[in-house]
Amino acid sequence: MKNKEKMCCDEVFIHEDSLALIEKEMPCDEKLIDLAEFFRLFGDSTRIKIIFALSKSELCVCDLAAALGMSSSAISHQLRLLKAGKLVKNRREGKSVFYSLADEHVKTIVNQGMEHIAEN
Repeated sequence: MKNKEKMCCDEVFIHEDSLALIEKEMPCDEKLIDLAEFFRLFGDSTRIKIIFALSKSELCVCDLAAALGMSSSAISHQLRLLKAGKLVKNRREGKSVFYSLADEHVKTIVNQGMEHIAEN
């Protein structure tokens, strides 16, 4: 049996300077709930596949469905969630609707996530 690292302190001691910094910098609950919801959108592999595909090119639902081997309705459902979360945007061109990432922040988050998992 391996030695398990102890995950708590041997004695209770509050580091007042650290606590003061946290109290000063901690966002309000509403903002933290919004942040948790934002990251929840990244918690589904289908949505991550869509985000990754859109990080490479602007695509319509038909393109995404073909690329991911899924139905257009399944892709549309996920795109609605991503659009509501302001991770993707769309534009109409004739009869087609093209989707792209809402901004570079989304691409940065995916790239940093990929870098993080590559380290392990």
